[in-house]
Amino acid sequence: MMLEEGRAFNLYKGLQKPLVFKSFKGKFIYWGVGSILFGLILTMLAASILNLWYGILTCTFVMGGGLVYTGIMQKKGLHAKRKDVGIFIVPNHYYRHVKKRTI
Repeated sequence: MMLEEGRAFNLYKGLQKPLVFKSFKGKFIYWGVGSILFGLILTMLAASILNLWYGILTCTFVMGGGLVYTGIMQKKGLHAKRKDVGIFIVPNHYYRHVKKRTI
């Protein structure tokens, strides 16, 4: 509730939950839909140019591979992160600048 001059207003802040569809969350929903649409387009092209069986194989591999790749990327996280291993020493440059400014 937000109070303004004695009046009360209800504020809707949304559901505060990520969008989930068929176990895909957030941007990975679009990745899944994109892989399905790309698979359908390649299926139509392969079936019309080559053969119906090549179209079915293309459909299986492109759609299945795209959805598996999307699932793997979703398990890694919403944002791409580097996983560096080792000990890192960060030099302190602040001390040099402060030392030069002494009056």
